[in-house]
Amino acid sequence: MKLLSRKLNIVTLMHQDLVPPDSIEGLEQKEIQRWKMEFDVQSTLRRMGHHVHPVGIYSDLGVISEALDQVKPDIVFNMLEEFDGQVLFDQHVVSFLELKHARYTGCNPRGLTLAHDKALSKKILAYHRISVPAFAVFPPGRKVRRPPKLPFPLLVKSLIDEGSVGISRASVVYDDAALLERAALIHRQTGSPAIAEQYIAGREIYVSVLGNERLQTSNAWELHLEHLPEGAPNIATSRLKWDYAHQEKMGMKTRPAELDAEQRKQLDQLTKRIYRTLHLSGYARMDFRMSPEGRFYLLEANPNPCISFGEDFAEAMESAGMSYEQLLDRMLRLGLSYRGVT
Repeated sequence: MKLLSRKLNIVTLMHQDLVPPDSIEGLEQKEIQRWKMEFDVQSTLRRMGHHVHPVGIYSDLGVISEALDQVKPDIVFNMLEEFDGQVLFDQHVVSFLELKHARYTGCNPRGLTLAHDKALSKKILAYHRISVPAFAVFPPGRKVRRPPKLPFPLLVKSLIDEGSVGISRASVVYDDAALLERAALIHRQTGSPAIAEQYIAGREIYVSVLGNERLQTSNAWELHLEHLPEGAPNIATSRLKWDYAHQEKMGMKTRPAELDAEQRKQLDQLTKRIYRTLHLSGYARMDFRMSPEGRFYLLEANPNPCISFGEDFAEAMESAGMSYEQLLDRMLRLGLSYRGVT
């Protein structure tokens, strides 16, 4: 795939604490980890010949407006995951970009709104007869009452937070007392409602997607924990996602999933149905659980996932023949052509 011949004027948008340095020479991995994605994207775009203008923000939309007026970018490469400390407010920042008639990479506001709410997205998908775990939502300040038809075991997590926030092995509960305790912990830690969903034993499988109308999916990618203690749930905990030493201890590996031709076809079609049903655009990662009977359940749809070089999304796309430069180029093209902006 040929890269864009035109060199673009790009504003890269990110949290003000994640604006990376120009070089990582002499820095240790733990120092780089927090802003690795921002550095990988920015340095690669520059290597591709684009003119990159990093903009870090926290709670002032005026900073974006000023950057748009001064830089007059061809496109905004959006890597913002929150605004004013609120994870749901990133959708409003994208709405602001649309109001400013600015082109941007990643998902549109409606898709972010639907996918961020894990209960709402599950209701929509269930209506369309797409398999999702049964669930119940427990807001802070209200009594935790499990619906009688919601059986144990249950996985308890935040309704809105991403990145496995608040998830540990203890998140899988087997009785009402443990459910009450875990929901209260989520309320204290995140300030958000807790969602308790049916724990589906089986394989954890990810599929990456690129596209607006025409969609391109990656090879299915699978999480393997080679040193998982006997009886422990096969889940991606917060510690497993962010602690490299713990990843090594657990023997964590992600690699192409071994599926037969019919399973690959079914998963590809299912991924595209979900993407379109939730009105996603740009790029996303679908997190599935494959039960021992071979049934796929959508756990979460993740628009604008981590796109660091060497991480799951980029690795899955590379396994399908797309280099990191080609991946970022494709994201730019999708942002430039998205019809939601006039």
